[in-house]
Amino acid sequence: MGLTDSQKWLVLATFGATGFLLYVLAPILTPFLVSALLAYLGDPIVDRLQRLGLPRAGGVVIVFAVMLIAAIVGLLFLLPALQKQIVALIGRLPDFIDWVEQSALPWVTTRFGLDPQMIDIAALKEAATAHWREIGNVAKNLLLNLGRSGQLIFAWVAYVLLVPVVTFYLMRDWDELVAAVNELLPRRIAPKVAQIAREIDAVLAEFLRGQLTVMLALAVIYASGLWLVGLDLAFVVGAIAGLVSFVPYLGVIVGVILAGVAAVLQFHDLPHLLGVAAVFAVGQTAEGMVLSPLLVGDRIGLHPVAVMFAVMAGGQLFGFFGILLALPVAAVIVVLLRHSRDQYKSSMLYAHSDATHDELAPPVDPGALP
Repeated sequence: MGLTDSQKWLVLATFGATGFLLYVLAPILTPFLVSALLAYLGDPIVDRLQRLGLPRAGGVVIVFAVMLIAAIVGLLFLLPALQKQIVALIGRLPDFIDWVEQSALPWVTTRFGLDPQMIDIAALKEAATAHWREIGNVAKNLLLNLGRSGQLIFAWVAYVLLVPVVTFYLMRDWDELVAAVNELLPRRIAPKVAQIAREIDAVLAEFLRGQLTVMLALAVIYASGLWLVGLDLAFVVGAIAGLVSFVPYLGVIVGVILAGVAAVLQFHDLPHLLGVAAVFAVGQTAEGMVLSPLLVGDRIGLHPVAVMFAVMAGGQLFGFFGILLALPVAAVIVVLLRHSRDQYKSSMLYAHSDATHDELAPPVDPGALP
C-alpha cells in the first residue's frame, strides 16, 4: 500500500527539517560524526575478537587502545617533523632567490626580451631573509591564533577530549544501537529496510576500508619515491598526498604542486622536477591498475566523478562536516538508486514500454527470411 498525500508531505517535511538541523548544528555534530566513522571502522574488528572468544568490552578496549596509540604516535612524529621541515624549506628561500637572480631571471629576460628591472629581487631577498624564522614557526602562529579565538579553542578541546570518549562508547554499544533502531522499525517494512541497510553497509565498508588502505599505500609510495629523489620534505609531502587521495586525483594534484615547489626551492634544476613527476606517475599508475581494483573494486558502484561531486557538494553545503558526511550519503543514494532501477524494470511501466515497442515494430515478412 502506497503512502497517502499527508504521509508524503510528512516525509518531505521530515527530510527538510533534518537537512536544516544538520546545516545549523554542523560544527557541533562534526566530532560526533568523526567518532561514528571511527566506531564504524573498528566495530568489525571488535566483532571478530568476540568470535574468537574475547568479551565485547575487552575487544573494544584493545581496538580503542590501538587507535589511540596510533593517533598519538602520528601526532608526535608528524607535527614536529612538519614544523622542522617547513622551517628548513623557508630557510632556503634566500638561496632560491639568489638562483632566480643569477640564473633563472637572466635566462627568462634573454629568452623573452623582458626588462630585468621589472622584478625587485633585492627587496624579495631582504624580506625573506628578515622574516623566514617567523614565517616558518608554524606551531607558534597556530597557538597565537588559537589564543585569539575562543571558538577554535572549544573546537580543539572537543576533538581532543570528545572524539575518543564518544568513539569508545559508540564502539562498545554499536550492536545494541543497531538492534534498537531495527526494533523501532514498522514490522511490515523492517525486512526491506534491513536488506537495504546491509547493502549500504557493504558499499560503505568496502569503500572506506579499501580507500584507507589505498591512502596508506600511496603515502608510503610517494614518501619513499620522493626520499629516493632526495627531497627533504619527502615524508611530509607523501603523507599529505596520501591523506587527501580519498578524493580521486586530488592527492596527486596536491602532491605534485607541493613536491614541485619544494624541489625548486631545494635543487633549482629540472632533473629533480622530472624525478618528482616520475614518482607521482608511478603512484597514480599503481593506484589505477593495482591498488584500487584490488582493495576497493568496481562493484561498490561509487564512480570517481560521483565521489568528487559528493565531497565538493558536501563541503560547499556543510563545510568539514559535509565532507565527512558526503561518502555515507553517496553510499545510501547508490543503493537506493539500485533498488529504484530494479523496481522500475519490474514495473508495468517498463514492461508496457517494451510491449508498446514490440507492437509498433513493423511485422516481419516470413518470405524474406532465409
